[in-house]
Amino acid sequence: MKKTDRLIIYISGKDQKGIVASVSDYLYRRSFNITELDQFNDPFSESFFMRLEFSYENTVLDIEEFNISFSKEVTNKLNLNWEIKPSQNITPIIIMVSLADHCLNDLIYRIKSKELNAEVKAVISNHETLKQSVELHNIPFYYLPVTDLNRQQQEKELIEIYKKSKSELLVLARYMQVLSEETTKFFKGKAINIHHSFLPGFKGGKPYHQAYRRGVKMIGATAHYITSDLDEGPIIDQEVIKVNHSMNPEKLIFMGKYIESLVLTRAVRLHLDQRVFLNDARTVVFD
Repeated sequence: MKKTDRLIIYISGKDQKGIVASVSDYLYRRSFNITELDQFNDPFSESFFMRLEFSYENTVLDIEEFNISFSKEVTNKLNLNWEIKPSQNITPIIIMVSLADHCLNDLIYRIKSKELNAEVKAVISNHETLKQSVELHNIPFYYLPVTDLNRQQQEKELIEIYKKSKSELLVLARYMQVLSEETTKFFKGKAINIHHSFLPGFKGGKPYHQAYRRGVKMIGATAHYITSDLDEGPIIDQEVIKVNHSMNPEKLIFMGKYIESLVLTRAVRLHLDQRVFLNDARTVVFD
C-alpha cells in the first residue's frame, strides 16, 4: 500500500479572478492530488478565503522549496496571505478554568481519546478547586488567584506560561475573570471563550435562574474568539436546545452545562483543524 501524506494550505486576501485556477494548476503540475477544497468570496469586504487539503504519495516534499516556489508563482503575484501545515498537526494548548469543570472535563476527554488534535500543556485557574483532578491527568496546574491589585501581574504570568510552553491556543473553559484589553490583544485569534446565549438579556449572577423566572423556551451557548469587548468577539459556533415550563433552574443548569461543553469542544475542533478564518468582526468557518 502506498504511503500518502496530507497537507493543508490556508489562503486569504482580496477577492479577484484566477485564485482557484492558479492554486489548482500549481498543484496539478506537481502531481499533487486535491482531496478537499472550500472557498468563500465575501461580497461585503471583497475578501477571499480558501482552505485546501492535498495529498502526495511516496514523495519527499521539500517544504522550504515549496514555500519559495508557491509564493513566487501564486501568492506573490496575487498578493495573498497563506500558510501550510500538516493535516494532523498536534496543537499545544492551555486551558483556563474557575470552578465549573464540565467544559474542562469534556476537552480533556476528547484530547486523551485523540478526538481533538491537541496537547494540554497546562491548566490555569484562579481557584485551587480543580487542582487534584487536573493533576490526575499528569497535566501541570497553575493557581493564579486574581484581585484588583494583582490582575496585571497574573496576566503577565499567564502570557509567560503560554510562551514557555510554546502553546498556540488558549481556551477559556468557563473562566470567570475578565481579561484586560492588553491581554486580549496579545491573544487575538488565539483564544476561545464560551458563554451562555442568554447574554446580554441575563447578565450577572445566576443567569439560569433569571431565565427560569422569564419562562424561556430555548437555551443555548456561544463560542467566540476573545476581544476587549466582553463576550462580543467573532463567533465560531453556536447551538440551542428546547426547554419548557416544567424545568426548574437546576434542570436548566444541567442542560446548560451540556450545551456549553458541546459548543466549546466543537469550536476548539474547528480551530485546531484550521477551519476558521477571521473576517473583521466575523468568522468564515469551513466545516
